Amino acid sequence: MDAKFPAADGSTENSEITSTAAQGPALGQAQAQGGRGTQVPNRPAGDHLDRGHPDLHDHDQHWLWRYVFSQDHKVIAKQFLITGIAWAFLGGALSSIMRLQLGWPEATFGWLQPFLGKWIEAGKLNPEFYLGLVTMHGTIMVFFVLTAGLSGTFSNFLIPLQVGARDMASGFMNMLSFWFFFISSVVMLSSLFIETGPAAAGWTIYPPLSALPQAIPGSGAGMTLWLASMALFIVSQLLGGVNYVTTVINLRTRGMSMSKLPLTIWAFFLTAILGILAFPVLFSAVLLLIFDRSFGTSFYLSDIYIAGEALGKVGGSPVLFQHLFWFLGHPEVYIVIMPAMGLVSEVMATNARKPIFGYRAMIGSLVGITVLSFVVWGHHMFVTGMNPFLGSVFMFLTLIIAVPSAVKTFNWLATLWRGNIRFTSGMLFAIGFVSTFVSGGLTGIILGNSTLDIQMHNTYFVVAHFHLVMATSAFFGMFAGVYHWFPKMFGRMMDEKLGYLHFWTTLLGAYCVFMPMHYIGIAGFPRRYYSWTTFDAFAQFADLNRFISTAAILVWLGQFVFLFNFVYSIYRGRRATPNPWHSNTLEWTTPVNPGHGNWPGEIPAVYRWPYDYSKPGAEQDFIPQNVPYSQTMSSNLPYEQNRPE
Repeated sequence: MDAKFPAADGSTENSEITSTAAQGPALGQAQAQGGRGTQVPNRPAGDHLDRGHPDLHDHDQHWLWRYVFSQDHKVIAKQFLITGIAWAFLGGALSSIMRLQLGWPEATFGWLQPFLGKWIEAGKLNPEFYLGLVTMHGTIMVFFVLTAGLSGTFSNFLIPLQVGARDMASGFMNMLSFWFFFISSVVMLSSLFIETGPAAAGWTIYPPLSALPQAIPGSGAGMTLWLASMALFIVSQLLGGVNYVTTVINLRTRGMSMSKLPLTIWAFFLTAILGILAFPVLFSAVLLLIFDRSFGTSFYLSDIYIAGEALGKVGGSPVLFQHLFWFLGHPEVYIVIMPAMGLVSEVMATNARKPIFGYRAMIGSLVGITVLSFVVWGHHMFVTGMNPFLGSVFMFLTLIIAVPSAVKTFNWLATLWRGNIRFTSGMLFAIGFVSTFVSGGLTGIILGNSTLDIQMHNTYFVVAHFHLVMATSAFFGMFAGVYHWFPKMFGRMMDEKLGYLHFWTTLLGAYCVFMPMHYIGIAGFPRRYYSWTTFDAFAQFADLNRFISTAAILVWLGQFVFLFNFVYSIYRGRRATPNPWHSNTLEWTTPVNPGHGNWPGEIPAVYRWPYDYSKPGAEQDFIPQNVPYSQTMSSNLPYEQNRPE
C-alpha cells in the first residue's frame, strides 16, 4: 500500500516553510489578534497571544532557550517524547532481564555482570534485585512512559495547534512541567546505582515493606529516592494539567466551540481533569509514607515485629495506603488510556476517510469514563477483607464502566465499516489498539467480579490483563500518534515499510507474550516470584515460560526498528507537505515547521466540526475546519446553507 500522499493543492516544493524569519509583517498582524481569532486593531501589548514569548522570531534566540529551556509547546512536546522513548527502552530492558530469569530460572547469566555488577552473584541474578526490577519496570512504564511520555507529548503538541492558540496558557509553567519531570527521572534513575539497590516493594509500594527502611535493602535509600521522585513527578503532572485545562477553556480560536473540538482535545482535556483531581491523593499517600519512614508516625503501621522484636508502631493500617493509592491508581489507568483513545479516534477517521461514528456518543463515553473511574478503585482490594456488600458495590460500578468502553469500541468499528481505508503505519497501530483493547478488556470483566478476582488475584492472569489492555493498547495509541503527527513535529515522513515491520512485530509479539500468561494465570501461576522451580505443580509450564520470555525479548528488540526509523527520518526522511494525510484539523493549516506562535498571520477561524470526510457533493474527500460553508455550497446539508460566518 503506497502511503505517499500529495498536498491538498498538489504542490510539493513551495510548501517548505521552515522558519518564521521571513514572515515578520505577517507576525505583526498576529500580535494584533484577539483571543479567539478576531482582529483587534489596538490590542495592548502583552495579551495572551504573546505572553511568555514576546519575541516570536525564535531564530534569534540562543540555542539554550530555544531547545533546552524552551517555552514553545512544540519543543516541550518533543522533549517529553524523546525522554519517554529513552525511559521506554530502559523499562523494556529491565523486563527482558526479568523474563530471562523466569524463562530460564536455573541458568547462569554471568554475561550480564558487566551491566549489573554485584547484582549477579556466581552467575545468578540476586533475588532482592529481582524485586527491584519489578518495582522499577512498573514505575517507569506506568508513570514515566505512559503518563508523561504519552500525555505530556501529545497534550503539549496538539492542544494549542488544534484549538487555534499561539501556545499554552503559560509557557513558563509548561517549561517547569517538563523539567520537574526530567529531575524526577534523574532521581529515579539514580536509585539504580546506589549500594542497597532501587526500591523493591513493587510499583504499588505497599506498606509495611515500603514503610520500614530496615525491612530489606530495597526498603532503604532506594525507597526514599522513589518517594522523592514521585513527589517531583506529581508536581510536574499538576503543572501540566492546569495548563492544558486552562488552554482548552480560554484560548480556543473564533468559532471553536466545545462541540467542534476534535476528540483528541476532549480526551486530553478530560485526562488533565482526572490528573488534577487524582494525583494530589497520591501525593498525600506518599507524604504520609515519608512521615512513617522518617518521623515516627504510624499512619500505615501497627503491631509490627522484626526479628522477634516489637516496634513501637500502633494504630495504623496498611489498607489505608491501598485506598489512597488506588484512588489515584484506577484513574491512572484512564489517564494512560484516554489520550490513546483520542489519538486513535483522530487517526482512524482520517485514514478511513469517514466521519467518526457517533461523535457525541464518543464525548459522552469519555465523560462517563472520567466520572466512573473515581468510584471503582475498590476492585483492586477485594482480598483485603473488604465487607462483601461494599465489594458488591465496587463490582457493580466496575462492570458499569465497561459500557462507555464498549460504546467507543462499537463506534471505532462502525467508523471502519465500509471506509476507504488507507493502511498507513499510524492506521495499522490504531486498528491494533482496538484489537488489544477488546481482547484485554474482556478479561477485565472477569477480574471485576469479586468472586472470580479472589481466585485470580496475584496470578499472571492479572499481569496479562493489565499489560494487554493498558500497556500494549496505550503503546499502540502512542505509536499511532507518532507515525501520524511526525510530519508536523519534524517536517519529514517516517518510512512506511519500516513502520509495517514494526507494527507486525509488535502486534504478534504482544499476543505471543500475554495470551499464554492468561492460561498459566488461570492455572494459579503466581506473579512477582523470583523462581518457581521449587513448586512441582508449575514445572509443567517451563516450556511456556521460555516461549513467553523469548517473545518478550524479541518484542523489545523489535522496538529498535522504530527507534532507527524515528531517528533516521528526523534527518533523512522524505520532506513532508503541509497536509500529507488530507486532514481537517487546524494543525495542518500551519507551515510545515511552524515557529513559536504557530501561525505566521491571523489564526484561522473555525466554521465546522473536524470530521467532514467524504461528504457527498464535495470537490474533495475532506473539508478542513477553517473552510466556510459559503465555499462548499454543493456539499452543504440543508441546515448548513445559511449559517452565519
